[in-house]
Amino acid sequence: MSGRYQPGDLLTGEVASSEKLAVSRTAYREAVRILAAKGLVESKPKVGTKISPRSKWNLLDPDVLAWTFAGEPDLDLLQSLFELRDVVESAAAAVAATRRTPEHLEAMRDAIERMTRFTLATEAGRQGDQDFHRWLLEATGNPYIISLTTGVQAAVNTTTMFKQRERPLPRDPVPDHMAVFEAVAAGDPERAHREMSTLVHLALQDTPLPRARAKRTAG
Repeated sequence: MSGRYQPGDLLTGEVASSEKLAVSRTAYREAVRILAAKGLVESKPKVGTKISPRSKWNLLDPDVLAWTFAGEPDLDLLQSLFELRDVVESAAAAVAATRRTPEHLEAMRDAIERMTRFTLATEAGRQGDQDFHRWLLEATGNPYIISLTTGVQAAVNTTTMFKQRERPLPRDPVPDHMAVFEAVAAGDPERAHREMSTLVHLALQDTPLPRARAKRTAG
């Protein structure tokens, strides 16, 4: 994810790699299997283990997202992640506004209350944030949209932690979530779409640009 290994690069063999990393060959094989399951590498007989094209990477996998934001993520990748959230969650908010049940609204309200009480600087507050987005997708009643929940939650949590890595959040995002909630509760799909899109765009504005790419952009 850091770019040290590029798509198409071959990893060194199992024996050499396990010795270099001071792990057993069994542990190394298991690590490669996990990376393959996430689409990052592919192993072929007589060829070896090769870094896969980025088009095959499971970019919304929670581990892959965490590895991406452990360093300085690519600016285009960062903006693309928020673009995906805007496309998916804004449309989901509009659908949720027409299908939400009292149970969905109660769960969303509870999530916002936990965000307010604990703040996003804490694990409990961030869990409330993830739960809000989870229940928003649940409220669509669409099983395919709901299947995106793990990826959306991971994106929300990872970017929130990234924003706070060196400084506190620049502003309180709870009012943005409340605006989405009120639109969904009012059964207003156009307003819900608009408020969610605003929430995502403001979240991107709050996110510090990767240093290296930001400097090149400024120059």
